[in-house]
Amino acid sequence: MDQTADARRSLRRLGHILIVEDDAVLALSMEATLIDAGASRIEICHTTEEALAALRRARPAVIVLDIQLADRDDGWALAELVDGLGPDRPRIVFSTGAPERIPTEIAELGPVLTKPYAPADLVRAVGTRRPRGFLSRLRRTAG
Repeated sequence: MDQTADARRSLRRLGHILIVEDDAVLALSMEATLIDAGASRIEICHTTEEALAALRRARPAVIVLDIQLADRDDGWALAELVDGLGPDRPRIVFSTGAPERIPTEIAELGPVLTKPYAPADLVRAVGTRRPRGFLSRLRRTAG
């Protein structure tokens, strides 16, 4: 079965998606891509401060995170914070032009999309669920 088609079906059920991206044109393009793929609720934040405020208001299902933002160049620290929210934390998808700047242990928190990437890559990354079974948790702990 087609991974993109599966991801589109999953997007319809996801709920809230948070895009953290300081390039307004790119953020709107990402939003349009995800809406076209079936996402129903998307919130865009342009700074780390806005993203933290959004996380206080509601917990999204997925965060699409640029790591170099206008207010901070360590946006990956937000992913580290989100990881501390426990097993039901939002899934993280990194969207960056500098994947080498993400510390290795942080990059393991979610797929890393290197800009520029195809819209289908974003749909697959956001719509694909991470494994939550015992073996996947054991692998992550042992890794």
